[in-house]
Amino acid sequence: MTTRRDPQGRAEGDGSRPRIEYLRVKNYRVLHSVELKNLTPLTVLLGPNGSGKSTLFDVFSFLSECFQTGLRAAWDRRGKARELKTRDSDGPIVIELKYRERPKRPLITYHLALDEGPRGPVVAEEWLQWTRGRGGKPFRFLNYREGKGLAISGEAPDEQEERREGSLKSPDLIAVNALGQLADHPRVAALRDFITDWYVSYLSVDDTRGQPAVGPSDRLSRTGDNMANVVQFLQEQHPDRLEAIFQLLCRRVPRLEKVLAEPMADGRLLLQVKDAPFERPILSRFASDGTLKMLAYLVVLNDPHPPQFIGIEEPENFLHPRLLRDLAEECRAASEHSQLLVTTHSPYFLDGLREEEVRVLYRDEAGHTLVTRAADIPGIPEFIRSGASLGELWMEGHFGFDAPLQRGTREAS
Repeated sequence: MTTRRDPQGRAEGDGSRPRIEYLRVKNYRVLHSVELKNLTPLTVLLGPNGSGKSTLFDVFSFLSECFQTGLRAAWDRRGKARELKTRDSDGPIVIELKYRERPKRPLITYHLALDEGPRGPVVAEEWLQWTRGRGGKPFRFLNYREGKGLAISGEAPDEQEERREGSLKSPDLIAVNALGQLADHPRVAALRDFITDWYVSYLSVDDTRGQPAVGPSDRLSRTGDNMANVVQFLQEQHPDRLEAIFQLLCRRVPRLEKVLAEPMADGRLLLQVKDAPFERPILSRFASDGTLKMLAYLVVLNDPHPPQFIGIEEPENFLHPRLLRDLAEECRAASEHSQLLVTTHSPYFLDGLREEEVRVLYRDEAGHTLVTRAADIPGIPEFIRSGASLGELWMEGHFGFDAPLQRGTREAS
């Protein structure tokens, strides 16, 4: 069997990709002060409507957009500080990640603080630090405020390396994004490459039915509107991978045979679905929502060059409940090469998970989101050892965090 490798030559599934181990968010909508510790390769956010799942999911989407399209565009699209900052809060929005580039590599902390300035958003504070070796002191090798600061170059930056002070063109520019394009800042570049490679999806079944212009695409868009182009790419460049995806899909969708991407005379690409009993395929616009949604997820999770981080929001929409446990297992298999974050309130999806993978979100009396691990809720591990499933425990109220939501707090989004 041929070893799958990513574009940098790293073997998939060998744990060599970056992993986020910790997240702290402050003053981001209902996330007044939230910490997620000891993140697993597959992390699932669970909670009723209004608990803050979508807001926490959006933190990753927001950070990804900041790196891909710029802070100002991501900030303005969400209503600026008036809609982004926690009500009646002081201080900037803070997003802090702790991650490792590889297993056993030093833990790196990335701190980003954002606020509203006279002319728009500003990077109030941004720094990167790491601790090398046991007993070592944290060393900050990038430190910027409102576009001014310093960065230390080198493969393993420390006090002896060259310190470079400078100013960015504008205070709304993210230093990691700017300096990460320079070869003499490899640690900064590694973080930039990591975040810009994230795939945070907002899949739309209607968008997958479109007829885009002919031309292969190597990755599904956030909405799935280039599904036909990705199928074309896999047909041409990775037919074995496409066949494997079809085999997975056929096991879950009865009588399905294959999906085709056929060019038309007017230059558009037509996605067609063929059922085994029939000679001719049907157009994707007549295929079931569940078939197209499952196909989209399988394409993302089985990408020949998988994203280093994948975010999926509420996969239960449009899917038959019996498919959800299988999808959870597909997500865990994909977590060998990509870190996954999934939001859900489906007991069927939960049934395919482990208690340490699930974070339960709820709201306090002030309306702010709090988070706890399912494994840390009294009684849950004992119930699991006795043969209960997470889905059953969720439906029967054993997680115990519905009461704050029933008192009328609602998510501000």
